[in-house]
Amino acid sequence: MYWDKAKECMPREDLEQLQLERLQSTLYRVATHVPFYRKKFKELAIDPDGFRSLEELHKLPFTTKDDMRNNYPYGLFAVPLRDVVRLHASSGTTGMATVVGYTKNDLKNWSDMVARILTATGVEADDVVQIAFGYGLFTGGFGLHYGAERVGASVIPISSGNTKRQIQILQDFKTTTLVCTPSYALLLADTMIDMNININALHLKYGLFGGEPWSEEMRTEIKNKLGIIATDNYGLSEVMGPGVAGECSYCNGLHINEDHFIVEVINPETLEPVAPGELGELVFTTITKEAFPVIRYRTRDLARFIPEPCPCGRTFQRMTRVIGRTDDMLIIKGVNVYPLQIESILFDIEGTEPHYQIIVEREGRLDKVTVLVEVVESIFFDQMKKQRQLVEHIKKRLATELGIGVDVKLVEEKTLERFEGKAKRVIDKRKL
Repeated sequence: MYWDKAKECMPREDLEQLQLERLQSTLYRVATHVPFYRKKFKELAIDPDGFRSLEELHKLPFTTKDDMRNNYPYGLFAVPLRDVVRLHASSGTTGMATVVGYTKNDLKNWSDMVARILTATGVEADDVVQIAFGYGLFTGGFGLHYGAERVGASVIPISSGNTKRQIQILQDFKTTTLVCTPSYALLLADTMIDMNININALHLKYGLFGGEPWSEEMRTEIKNKLGIIATDNYGLSEVMGPGVAGECSYCNGLHINEDHFIVEVINPETLEPVAPGELGELVFTTITKEAFPVIRYRTRDLARFIPEPCPCGRTFQRMTRVIGRTDDMLIIKGVNVYPLQIESILFDIEGTEPHYQIIVEREGRLDKVTVLVEVVESIFFDQMKKQRQLVEHIKKRLATELGIGVDVKLVEEKTLERFEGKAKRVIDKRKL
């Protein structure tokens, strides 16, 4: 088994000393080789050689996605292009793509980090890992692929899409570990149920899911339908890709690979640290990356630190799963609303399906939210009185939990679009 116990169970005092030494090295590297950071340090009168404590981290400037886009494609690289052996990029669907690079040593570290997370879930060399993430410039597919190979597992690089083919491979190749988005895992499960496939006859034991926010209720749904241990993993291309953090088999928070990253949780409005255990925006500083180091990168992802120790013995800081993003957050009638809040409520109501969509519109000067909810066939074709009772029940629960009133519309099973990648939960029709 790939088990990096010496590092993952390191005493906190030793870990923080290692972080400081690696931070000092990273600051020297970016000040010397990256004009963007050299200019920032000069503007803020920061001496990159003067850092003596992790407590001084707050003095360093933030890095944003706009900074990366403004330095497209190679402006933030800290090594010559001849030393870069891999290039990845974001999709660029919301603007200029962000390009990231990796040296040979970066790829080794990346594989090691993903291998840790797979091992923490329970994956071993005897397992067969089916990777249903997209391959290409997206970091997900390749990141999990090389990590699984580092563990010694057999890898099926099937990529995303072609659900019927995915299911055939699950059966024929005796897949033990499924890697994809949680919404796609549910789509696979529902499709197999429709095909009258005996899911208990599969060899599946583990599922590593990421790429989109998901709730504890969705985890339970996946576990019940596929009969697996379902763990969350977290990564983003700007920092590394998958492998930044992941759950162990206790499924009680994501262990952050802190020997490679220093992580902060800040208030996105004040930019100050939040109190321990409070919700805030994740900020990452890379301390081992050679090609593309980043200082205090604002992820826009919202999570909390978990202060309690984990029974698994790992000493790395844990975080909750990401509950949403600051830019995914809906402000409705002055109230902050996250899609995951709505998802958690719907999963708790009998008769609803794990598929929903939130429509946000502006009527006059006011916002209107309509939640489309798939329901089981027996309810949809039941008498109108029972449908109205279910609608009122859902509306009441949502109003109580969210603090605002929303409309609810029931739709038939399989009415809402299915996604083989990230599910599109919110359609915001407002012109804000």
